[in-house]
Amino acid sequence: MRDKMKNGHKSPQRVELDDIDRRLISLLQQDGRISYADLSREVGLTAPGIRIRVMRLQDEGVLQIVAVTDPLQLGYESMAQVAIRADGDAIAIADALREVENVIYVVLCAGSYDLMAEVVAADKNALFDVINNEIKHIPGVGRIETFMYYGIHTHRFNWRVRAPAGNAEAGGDHTATSEPGL
Repeated sequence: MRDKMKNGHKSPQRVELDDIDRRLISLLQQDGRISYADLSREVGLTAPGIRIRVMRLQDEGVLQIVAVTDPLQLGYESMAQVAIRADGDAIAIADALREVENVIYVVLCAGSYDLMAEVVAADKNALFDVINNEIKHIPGVGRIETFMYYGIHTHRFNWRVRAPAGNAEAGGDHTATSEPGL
């Protein structure tokens, strides 16, 4: 499933998380480089048990462990959100957008537009080229509206891990695992 998450497709089924999974996710959101030994001390499982759980969460598409960078600090001086109204298959357009090197984020949405794509470029001219020479030429792309960024104000990755429906407190799911302690 790791490949499916990387290429933009999520698992069709929601994954059941227990208290330990939620705690691991929360700790990894705070520090993606935390060691299995440190995670082990925090949640009370063995390091091999932690490793198995983290790998399962990755394989099921629940999480990725990556370095988060600021494109503006890496020499991409222009960023924009490109709103697209589809005249064709929105999923096919999303698949094509995924292949555009400067497109870093694509979502299907409801409302005035069918898709939103985040684009980074070296400068305004390069951004114009990506939009006019690549995105506009994708089959099925209709109307486009571009929202240029002045800068990134807030970008969070530490959202709270939600409890299952019907459970008021996070971490309240007591789903059994196939192997105790894993």
